[in-house]
Amino acid sequence: MKKRVLIIGWDCAAPELVFEAFKTDMPNTRRLMEEGTYGQLESTIPPITVPAWMCMMTSREPGELGIYGFRNRKDYSYDNLYIVNSHAVKVPTLWELLGRAHKKSVVLGVPLTYPPKPFPGWMVTSFLTPNRNSQWTFPPRLTREIAQVSRDYMIDIPNFRTEQRAELERELFKMTAERFKVARHLLKTKEWDLFTMVEMGSDRLHHAFWRFWDKTHRQHEPNSPFSETMRNYYQTLDEELGRMLADIDENTTVIVVSDHGAKRMDGGICVNEWLRKHGYLTLKTEPQGVTPWTADLVDWEKTEAWGEGGYYARIFMNVKDREPHGVVAPEDYEKVRDKLKIQLEAIVDEAGHNIGTRVFKPEAVYRECRNIAPDLIVYFGNLFWRSVGSVGYNSIYTYQNDTGPDDCNHAEMGIFIIKRDGQAQGYIPARSLYDIAPTVLAEFGLEIPPAMRGKPI
Repeated sequence: MKKRVLIIGWDCAAPELVFEAFKTDMPNTRRLMEEGTYGQLESTIPPITVPAWMCMMTSREPGELGIYGFRNRKDYSYDNLYIVNSHAVKVPTLWELLGRAHKKSVVLGVPLTYPPKPFPGWMVTSFLTPNRNSQWTFPPRLTREIAQVSRDYMIDIPNFRTEQRAELERELFKMTAERFKVARHLLKTKEWDLFTMVEMGSDRLHHAFWRFWDKTHRQHEPNSPFSETMRNYYQTLDEELGRMLADIDENTTVIVVSDHGAKRMDGGICVNEWLRKHGYLTLKTEPQGVTPWTADLVDWEKTEAWGEGGYYARIFMNVKDREPHGVVAPEDYEKVRDKLKIQLEAIVDEAGHNIGTRVFKPEAVYRECRNIAPDLIVYFGNLFWRSVGSVGYNSIYTYQNDTGPDDCNHAEMGIFIIKRDGQAQGYIPARSLYDIAPTVLAEFGLEIPPAMRGKPI
């Protein structure tokens, strides 16, 4: 029997759920933990789906990839952002490295695989695929095969930021069932050495249903009809895992993994309102109500910095001879940036308590910064608060997300469970997301490229 590796990714799966709250409801997962090695998995800075999954599959940092989130600056103009895709990934992925060693892979739903690049194996691209009219499989003929297996295959839930929770719940369970139906088909019918898949449903679940489970959430509803949605979904993930395990042999190493964890969201910090309040950002006129931030609202001759919304904040500085209307002199850059960092980390809540914001300089956390990195990376409230980019709030605080309903933020710690034949260490101290790709290469006895950041688990 040849050596094989099966990776099952649950996006956003949190250790406090898998290892604690829902453990008794997940017998297949629990058995893997008992028979294998498991623990918390430290995510990237920032702990965001893009770039975290691709960092995992390359063992390279966001700075080395030059990918700092879903949207990135294309140049130093104020509003030229682009949504990244597979063409932005310039370093070899795990399946490409295995292909060089004449091994075949099945890749299903891994973020940043659209559009698919030719490689030795089969690929179904991820939730970032525009629609099923684009080329979302490799080879292209795989599209017809999937249609025969799953007529209702869903790349993603079209609108998961909705108050229509009952309909969303139905779509969520349906999407996951169809994804695993396709996964089992590929598992049984394709010749593979590495099989790696990512289910996005767990991420959509947390953002839509976290407050119904978490009693500490500001908006917790104890008697909601969705009180058991989280538990039921994790039971479903476990059942699907059990079906996958039934179709592999004992010479297959199994890795269950997540790209980051999850935590309740206490509120949002209006990053551009904060910058206005502290004199870093000036608008041409006062907004009439809440208004999405756009570059044409800004008086750039009087602005030193602006920010992007999201699960974390990106602060960009308006630097002379770098941005079109830059005002921060290059020799003052570090002084202004340090002042921003100190002030951001001093943010308090409405009761006057420091919320624990953490601010990172990219060059201090990455070995390299390709493309255009943010000037500062900000975890408001250590990720208990999200960043809200819109203006016109007349406050730095908001408890309504400007991009639609959202119950949780991302957390730095995800999960890993590794089951090898005859090797069981149980719970071990936290490891890094960057360790997954080297672990897989080591399973095949292949050389680990020196450029990889991680080490085998």
